[in-house]
Amino acid sequence: MGDHENIEVPPFFVCPISLGIMKDPVTLSTGITYDRESIEKWLYVKKNNTCPVTKQVLLDVELTPNHTVRRLIQSWCTLNPSSGVERAPTPRVPITKSEILKLLKDLKHPNLKMKSLKKLKVLVLENETNKRSMEAVGAIDYLNNYVLNDQDATSSSLTREDSDVDTLDFVTPVDEAITILYHMQLSKTELQGLFAKNCDFVETLTRVMKRAINYETRTYTVMLLKSMFEAQENVLIAPSLKHEFFIELVKILNDQISQKATKATLKLLINVCVSGRNRIRAAEAALVPALIDILLDSSDKRLSEMVLLALDQLCQCAEGRSELLKHGAGLAIVSKKIFRVSAVASDRAVRIVHSVAKFSGNASVVTEMLQIGVVGKLCLVLQVDCGSKMKEKAIEILKMHARVWSNSSCIPHTLISSYPS
Repeated sequence: MGDHENIEVPPFFVCPISLGIMKDPVTLSTGITYDRESIEKWLYVKKNNTCPVTKQVLLDVELTPNHTVRRLIQSWCTLNPSSGVERAPTPRVPITKSEILKLLKDLKHPNLKMKSLKKLKVLVLENETNKRSMEAVGAIDYLNNYVLNDQDATSSSLTREDSDVDTLDFVTPVDEAITILYHMQLSKTELQGLFAKNCDFVETLTRVMKRAINYETRTYTVMLLKSMFEAQENVLIAPSLKHEFFIELVKILNDQISQKATKATLKLLINVCVSGRNRIRAAEAALVPALIDILLDSSDKRLSEMVLLALDQLCQCAEGRSELLKHGAGLAIVSKKIFRVSAVASDRAVRIVHSVAKFSGNASVVTEMLQIGVVGKLCLVLQVDCGSKMKEKAIEILKMHARVWSNSSCIPHTLISSYPS
């Protein structure tokens, strides 16, 4: 509101939190008035549930505009322009809970639902107060039920196969509903509820990914799925997911929509592939070659770590190891990442090689490991300063196939005398 250091400001114009002149004064149920931006930060960003001044616990967070104080501040600013004080504009009146509830109920009317969803999307992106107000009137259940029951989730007159530049922006009401759900930043309890209340919600979102043309919809759908699975307290209870679920995630990786979409997809896959059945289905959906292609092209540290973590999980099943060995560059690129990315990536790469050597190490595979430099990398692991578990894995691999590799010229002569036998 300008430079007012040299002018005396009436104390009741000052926000008790920020100690600056209030622009949009609002009053809590405790009777204390704050600037809206400051109290919203206190409540929603810092996650406090008390009144900063009285320390009372707020059972109902209702920010009531204090029009009297706002008019007094505006009048005072108008009377003091020579001191650099600018008049604060009149803030837009916040939407009420009853108005939000009406928008949600309009979802039942075919002619109103898209208009309603667009308004709700604007509200949820606008500020935290709107998000909390939407939660308070049951928006999560409204949107959840809408996604589950609306035919847009499973059908569309357009498909990705016949999409072009003009149709890539095509958005259905269900697309908008999923975007709103994601941006509401659901709590852990609410995310768990999406599983508990609706066992077929994951299948519905899978159908949305399959049907969606819009890249943004596919991104927010996979990010919502990621959040849902991360919220589960016991990852071992991850449900056995259908083949189509993995097919759609692989398509997102192959389409390279964005770094955000790729990383969210990888995190989701890492979470669900804790389950052995899901690992097999992921491998059958051609996830391994998709991961290898990312590893070949990526220079991003975190992305490479996530890919190697996912490959480590998949190589714990025969189908995953088979897919890795079938790819011309699979074993070679994994080996190449040892000491090229990070300690985490190196450890995962050695674990992958260990799984292959232990469970799929036939004569041709062992020979290939020698030819493409895997054995040389393992010998390097023994020489450098790295984790003890990583060294133990390398030694174990070398011991497994000592007869084949012991006379290899790729092994430094300095190691021959101490070579495991």
